[in-house]
Amino acid sequence: MAARDSHSDVLRTDSLARDGGPVEAASVISEAVAELAQLSRRHRLDMLAHLLDMARLEADEFVRQRLTPGKF
Repeated sequence: MAARDSHSDVLRTDSLARDGGPVEAASVISEAVAELAQLSRRHRLDMLAHLLDMARLEADEFVRQRLTPGKF
């Protein structure tokens, strides 16, 4: 796998994907991470579940800030 040289490579690739943008991506990530956190809790992987919950909260906060501009 080739390494990416700059942040602009990532942005260019993401814009070509037309995947709904960063808000939709954060929303999808939030849902996926929530499922992984639940799986982690089921198997008593407490630290992993905690870290995944933190990632979900971060994704949710990103979405919330973008959907309610001007309030922060």
